[in-house]
This record gives sequence, structure tokens and C-alpha cells, in this order.
Amino acid sequence: MKHIIYITTILTMITWVSGTSKVNGAEIEGIRFENSYETEGICLKIQGEGLLRYLGVIKVYVGALYIEEGSSIENVLSDKPKRLEVEYFHALKGEDFGVTTDKVIAKNTDALTLEKIRPQIDYHNSLYEDVQPGDRYSLTYIPGRGTELALNGKTKGIIKGADFASALFSMWLGEFPMNEPFKKQLLGLK
Repeated sequence: MKHIIYITTILTMITWVSGTSKVNGAEIEGIRFENSYETEGICLKIQGEGLLRYLGVIKVYVGALYIEEGSSIENVLSDKPKRLEVEYFHALKGEDFGVTTDKVIAKNTDALTLEKIRPQIDYHNSLYEDVQPGDRYSLTYIPGRGTELALNGKTKGIIKGADFASALFSMWLGEFPMNEPFKKQLLGLK
């Protein structure tokens, strides 16, 4: 009888520990990301997380991508809910975000679309603030609502348009992302 109680206790503990690690989300470089994010009745699950390095050695930031459960990564840039969270290791100037955004979106977007969404890009870039180590930006796209830019959980603004969201998320997930290894990590293709 003691043997059965012992085995039952061990199995219960194993189940509890394995269930807890999934609920707690992901950790990379000591930074935690929740397993899921819910907004407006939509539940997004973590797809992947990664570390972006500059020149292959300098840790710039870690990030996590969230998509709806059952969504395909093949159409991640389509008009579907998604969220990207990025936490920084270094201080960066707000105006530097806009310069990078312009360059990388231009690589991933045709000229006609780029011209059409230029007002949204400019507005988005105007929202950026300086960041310090440990600050976290998030981008959350909800169809029909737009893309919310938030810093440390505080909304900076919401930018309308599925075409803008696709162009913006292409910076990390498009054909010509800022960093190919980081893209693969976010998509869970490490």
C-alpha cells in the first residue's frame, strides 16, 4: 500500500511540474515570456522566442512571437491576430527605431504599398521613446482594430490597417528580416 501511495505521489508531482513549466511560458537569457496573451476575447499562444545579436556577438534584445492556436506560420503576415514582445539589453534612442523601421519595411514592401502606408509608418515612428535595459515594447495586431504599440504595458498608440501591420511585422518575419536567425527562432524553426 505504501508503494502505491509513493508512486501516486511521484506521478502527481511530475504532472504538476510539467504542467507548471508550460503555464509559466518561456525563458531566454533570463527573460520570461508568458505562455499566452489574451485581448478582446482572442487568445494568442507563444510560437517561439529568440535572441537578436548585433554582429553575431552583442546581445541586443530577446523577443517572443504570439499567434492564435492552430494558425499557420506560413501566413503569419496575413490579416490574423499576432503579437511580438521585445525586451532590450541596452539603452536605445527613440529616433533610432524610426530609421530602422523605414529601412527594413522598405526592403519588404513594394513601392505602391509603401507610399500608401507612409502616414501610418510616420505616425508609428513618432510614438517611439528611448528605452533602457529591461524595457519591453510590444506590438499587438487585431484585425479590424489595428496594431497597438505599447511600452512596458502602456499603450503608446494604435495604427489602423492590415497592410501596415503586415509591413511592420515583416521587419522580423518577412522575406528580408532584420535578422534571419531571430526570425527562425520567433517562428519556432530554430
